[in-house]
Amino acid sequence: MNKNKNKNNNQNRDLEALRHSASHVLAQAVTQLYPGVKLGIGPAIADGFYYDFDCEAGFSPEDLVKIEKKMAEIIKQDLPIEQKNISKSEAEELFGKKDQPYKLELIQQLGDEHDTLEQCCFTVSLFSQGDFIDLCKGPHVASTGKVKAFKLTSLAGAYWRGSERNPMLQRIYGTAFADRKQLSIHLKNLEEAKKRDHRKIGKQLELFSFHEEAPGFPFYLPKGLIVYEGLMNYCRDIMRREDYEEIRTPVILNQSLWEKSGHWDHYKDNMYFTRIDDDDFAVKPMNCPGGLLVYKEKIHSYRELPLRVGEMGLVHRHELSGVLHGLFRVRNFIQDDAHIFCQEDQIEQEVVNVIKVILEVYQTLGFKECSLELSTRPDDSMGSDQIWEIATNALKGALKTSGNEYELNEGEGVFYGPKIDFHIKDCLGRSWQCGTIQVDFLMPERFNLEYTGSDGKPHRPVMIHRAVLGSFERFLGIMIEHYAGAFPVWLAPVQAIILPIADEHIEYAGQVKDKLLELGLRVTVDQRNEKIGKKIRDAQTQKIPHMLVIGSKEAEQESVAWRTRSEGDQGMIKIEEFIAKITDQIEQKK
Repeated sequence: MNKNKNKNNNQNRDLEALRHSASHVLAQAVTQLYPGVKLGIGPAIADGFYYDFDCEAGFSPEDLVKIEKKMAEIIKQDLPIEQKNISKSEAEELFGKKDQPYKLELIQQLGDEHDTLEQCCFTVSLFSQGDFIDLCKGPHVASTGKVKAFKLTSLAGAYWRGSERNPMLQRIYGTAFADRKQLSIHLKNLEEAKKRDHRKIGKQLELFSFHEEAPGFPFYLPKGLIVYEGLMNYCRDIMRREDYEEIRTPVILNQSLWEKSGHWDHYKDNMYFTRIDDDDFAVKPMNCPGGLLVYKEKIHSYRELPLRVGEMGLVHRHELSGVLHGLFRVRNFIQDDAHIFCQEDQIEQEVVNVIKVILEVYQTLGFKECSLELSTRPDDSMGSDQIWEIATNALKGALKTSGNEYELNEGEGVFYGPKIDFHIKDCLGRSWQCGTIQVDFLMPERFNLEYTGSDGKPHRPVMIHRAVLGSFERFLGIMIEHYAGAFPVWLAPVQAIILPIADEHIEYAGQVKDKLLELGLRVTVDQRNEKIGKKIRDAQTQKIPHMLVIGSKEAEQESVAWRTRSEGDQGMIKIEEFIAKITDQIEQKK
């Protein structure tokens, strides 16, 4: 397994270099076609690459064809890609002559942490290919000829350096692979992803909507709320099974609380604020501080630990308008937070239990592949080396005990502790980071949390943060695309639809409906004056799992002609037999 992991790591690095080089080929093509264009940045990303441009004329989708053609010419020239280092002052002179203000801004910030003497020796890394030169650390392939299987995919707007106070640039996205077969598979997946776009399906199935009166804040329609609450109730069932107590804390809390928790110093740019009775308050971006206040309600004994407290908490985060994207990026969402207060020697076993639960939930929800990632102490962090080492070792121990392999992500933990992140893979092979487990010694210290130990003395508990789905909004968007709107029966907004062939069959259809409703099933009757073929097609379009066709024969025999959305006609079946089948599907979460 380790050999395979190393092989995959090498392949990923090679692909990153290939895509990074493709972004430089893109930039070179654009500078040749559009003299005077200003260059932003062009990194490799998860599924390809992009480059940001400030072009007075602007780009259109038709321009991508022309740019691709120019890129192909540059690739055919097989230009060597060469690195060289020059001084900061030489780099400023070079890009100043080229009239590249965004590059100059990046160069001027390089080495700012050094004193004047050290800056004299500070060098800037550049990569060149033919007459094109760019500010870059790499990595790259040896020559432009190595970039053979590529495609420009889309255009988007992007604020320079992600700030709405900066100019809006145009971002050209593309992708590149080692061979055309892999590229072809990826492009087919992109087309399938367009068909599965949760925004399109959400509108088609009447699940949710957005309105200009509340940008970034989703509205749930009746059918969407059924799915949403179905997910929430399932998570609540898991919490109860695992001995969690559920709480609810306020959405607005005093600013002093966020200063005490450390979020003010590390997260205030992502928060909303208000004033009440001449005091400053913040709308919570996360649930943790409220959970800490609940813990302090009373004195706890070591016999109570581990104490597991969960909250389906509504949080708000300030997101730039340019990054809002359906349910994937919103400004308010429910987070399935839980906080486990425990003794230090209980950390590992609690994390093992949480890992098991998270993987179980993903399996139940239809995500069979999940990879784990351990993130360690970031530069912007709080606390001593000792507590970070204890927390990190506890997570490593839990991962070993649970038998799960993981990737190490150095320096990407949260400011108060290391974490394990869970990345699920959907039906198109896309990876989504959802669940997380974080070990936190700092919040209990900042809030002076205590429990009475077996020695009768006060001790400090450890706090484990955990989320399974993460953002309910984002996870719902992922599920819509994963299932293309065809939810499993237990989550489907309408689990069965009754289709009377003619008006004289409506009475019996109503009797069947009442029988199913009594059992708590979500069922409706299509009473429209339409041909049965159209009713079936419309039910398929609405992704309804079960269709019950009723005519004279079915009414006489107290049966239904049963159809499923995936397998079509199942023949005539007694209503009691159908009830047994659909009830079993629901109980089995199918």
